[in-house]
Amino acid sequence: MKETIRTQDDILNMLDALLREPTAFWDNFYEDRTKRIPFFVDKPDENLVAYVEQTQLPLTRVLELGSGPGRNALYLAERGSQVDAIDLAQTSIDWANERANERQLDVRFRQGNLFELSIEDGAYDFVYDSGCFHHIAPHRRHDYIRIVTDALRPGGCFALTCFVEGGQYGGSDMTDWDVYRQRSLQGGLGFTEDKLRSIFDTFDVLEIRLMQEAAPTDPVFGLSGLWTALFQKR
Repeated sequence: MKETIRTQDDILNMLDALLREPTAFWDNFYEDRTKRIPFFVDKPDENLVAYVEQTQLPLTRVLELGSGPGRNALYLAERGSQVDAIDLAQTSIDWANERANERQLDVRFRQGNLFELSIEDGAYDFVYDSGCFHHIAPHRRHDYIRIVTDALRPGGCFALTCFVEGGQYGGSDMTDWDVYRQRSLQGGLGFTEDKLRSIFDTFDVLEIRLMQEAAPTDPVFGLSGLWTALFQKR
């Protein structure tokens, strides 16, 4: 029996199927905690700390997308935020919950695909993404932006870190068309400042800059091969 494409969701699922199924990859990625992965350290992003300490962003309720082992979610929870955090890998969720229990912090970590989970509309002051967006395929960007926009309260803020195009830590310079020609994101897509402004043009741009490099002895995580960006919902 021939399969028929009937809806927009069918088209999105078909395009998803062209690319690597990510759940098993990320479960395996976080399974070995001894790997020398920079963001395995239990430190918050330097830009996130700057937002908290140098701005007046409301952070009563926060949603983190692609939370990994929980380093940013836990930092926010320590400062009084009510945090919901989502990640695709059960292994990273388990690790994050262990860290939360060690610190006696209450963070709601949820395992699942961002595009399949139910997220409360208009519930969050702040949405944060550290390294998730550059693993989102082009055909899912519209849904990603819709999810972020719907989750935020009016005037709420959204921030991310992502690969610089052709950066030293990753950041493929392939075109959106090449993603489907090659059936791969090549480890993660890279962006320019202009691309970020164009993709997130429904938000007001508060800041786009390179992440500041942090030394191993610093209390924050920072790699200069990443963009940091802060946007506000109109």
